[in-house]
Amino acid sequence: MEITYASTSTNDVAAQHSAGGSMTTRPVKVIPLEHPSTTSPGSASLTSSACPVVLKWRAKLKRMTWTEWIELLLPCYRWIRTYKVREYLQPDLMAGVTVGIMLVPQSMSYAKLAGLQPIYGLYSGFVPVFVYAVFGSSRQLAIGPVALVSLLVSNVLSGIVDSSDALYTELAILLALMVGVLECIMGLLRLGWIIRFISHSVISGFTTASAIVIALSQAKYFLGYSIVRSSKIIPLAKSIISGADKFSWPPFVMGSLILAILLVMKHLGKSRKYLRFLRAAGPLTAVVLGTTFVKIFHPSSISLVGDIPQGLPTFSIPKEFGHVMSLIPTALLITGVAILESVGIAKALAAKNGYELDSNQELFGLGVANILGSFFSIYPTTGSFSRSAVNHESGAKTGLTGIVMGTIMGCALLFMTPLFENIPQCALAAIVISAVIGLVDYDEAIFLWRVDKRDFLLWTITFATTLFLGIEIGVLVGVGVSLAFVIHESANPHIAVLGRLPGTTIYRNIQQYPEAYTYNGIVIVRIDAPIYFANISYIKDRLREFEFEVDGSKRRGPEVERVYFVILELAPVTYIDSSAVQALRDLHQEYNLRDIQIAIANPNREVLLSLARAGVIELIGKEWCFVRVHDAVQVCLQHVQSLTELPKMPEVSTENKPSLLQRLLKQRKDEYSNAELESGSRDFFISKDADPNLEPLLSRKS
Repeated sequence: MEITYASTSTNDVAAQHSAGGSMTTRPVKVIPLEHPSTTSPGSASLTSSACPVVLKWRAKLKRMTWTEWIELLLPCYRWIRTYKVREYLQPDLMAGVTVGIMLVPQSMSYAKLAGLQPIYGLYSGFVPVFVYAVFGSSRQLAIGPVALVSLLVSNVLSGIVDSSDALYTELAILLALMVGVLECIMGLLRLGWIIRFISHSVISGFTTASAIVIALSQAKYFLGYSIVRSSKIIPLAKSIISGADKFSWPPFVMGSLILAILLVMKHLGKSRKYLRFLRAAGPLTAVVLGTTFVKIFHPSSISLVGDIPQGLPTFSIPKEFGHVMSLIPTALLITGVAILESVGIAKALAAKNGYELDSNQELFGLGVANILGSFFSIYPTTGSFSRSAVNHESGAKTGLTGIVMGTIMGCALLFMTPLFENIPQCALAAIVISAVIGLVDYDEAIFLWRVDKRDFLLWTITFATTLFLGIEIGVLVGVGVSLAFVIHESANPHIAVLGRLPGTTIYRNIQQYPEAYTYNGIVIVRIDAPIYFANISYIKDRLREFEFEVDGSKRRGPEVERVYFVILELAPVTYIDSSAVQALRDLHQEYNLRDIQIAIANPNREVLLSLARAGVIELIGKEWCFVRVHDAVQVCLQHVQSLTELPKMPEVSTENKPSLLQRLLKQRKDEYSNAELESGSRDFFISKDADPNLEPLLSRKS
């Protein structure tokens, strides 16, 4: 269906018509815009849109089968019912053994980093692994103690109580319970999307600075003397320098050699596929070498892990709930790290292995692992990037690898803790340092410098504040600046003036396509964002500027001195609020005073419905709402042309009436090819009576 515009419809142009007499008009065909009803169907739509999430979930729950209910409550059922023993069992066992061997020494190292006894690291690598195998939805994610969370635990608890106090351990266990509860709440309420507001630049800068702080905090085991416990680089550096007179060579030499061996094994494991087992065997190699050396030479200057209780953890309820309020900020921060690190890794591994993963269900699984684990003396755990990567590379197919990991950890707790007493502290420190070196993401900084200077600035701010002012302040500043950038972009959206590409009916940004041309008296503006209270003032200011800023060197059409029409391309606008609607009404009134007509092109249904309910469509006029920008341009250009017509055309006398031959020749000219008429060129064949400044947009063949 098409609508033909054969005459003008605006009041000001109509007045000129009546004053100036008749004029030549051309029929213009446009696609009619379907206006949604604002009566009862709209009300129903409004009611249904008020709670789309509830309606969506209600419909989904009704469709769910018993199998889907079991999979929802116990995600492990997904891989259990499709398990292929011959195909999956061997790689699952190999991957579980490989990562389990890697987990035992790492868990002790990270417990020392958190300021806890090594046994609590072993507990944290035991119970949560089994729980996650049942409730977790990722089949390759390896959870347990990680360096970043360990640093966060140490940083907050050391400010409350000394690490040698029993209260320190109780607060770490309570923190695991709080983190688990927060993760479960966010998973159940499907609030994982909140963390998307934290830029990747913030995460990269934060983890890079944290890695440096973690490495420096482990220096005391290399240097042989104690240093201050801090998450800021300046106190750490001062403490290291001030204690230089207590430096001891034996732990430094042993730690450096073990660290070098770990780095070489990690590099070989990454660079050569047939040696990838070396990456997982690195931590175990460090422990074996260090323990063997101590057993043979008994060096007195090298500190050892000491006595580790033997046996599985016992059930106990977390205590010290009076400190909950002081731990909430850290619990929130650790939860954020869990979402960013664990869920991100899990989704990437799921994509590589060809199955779908619900991030909110994954978050719930992590929460259950921490909650149940807190009753068995763990401190907060989450997914490990390095162990998950090794798990994937080792061929893990299902969650059975987690059960194998937990079994190995259980065996270590039952039978091997006496052997751990002679592990050198510097060997565990070397394991931590080799793990966090991979977190130093300087490549990301170089990439951001090349691609986006603003993101590089965000990376630098987060890195510097975390390094010099501490972890909490670094995260807060990074997130604050990230949100400030988001708000700035939202409040100052991209707005483009559109021009027509020669030979087409396509309109694009004249800055991006210099060959595009505009029309005299018409400004076409595309708003590339939702319109709401925060950005409507900026949009209005830019619209006023565009009346005068458009480059006149590439204008075509009738010669007029000012703008008569502003066409708003609303295709990118997904939402418009009440403040913006009122501002558009004000803008329309302002334009009316200057004899400027607004036209709207290609609004989506929701935007059009909002404008209709507010009366803006009636105010502007339904005839000024178009499906395509090209339709709007055709109609507006016809009205601009009418402004340049002579006030009154002389009547054609009967003597001057054209003959049949003349009329046929004129018809031939009018039916000139569409391709040339639509090309935008002024040099095509036209009648000598036609205005050479008017570009015919459609053939008169209709």
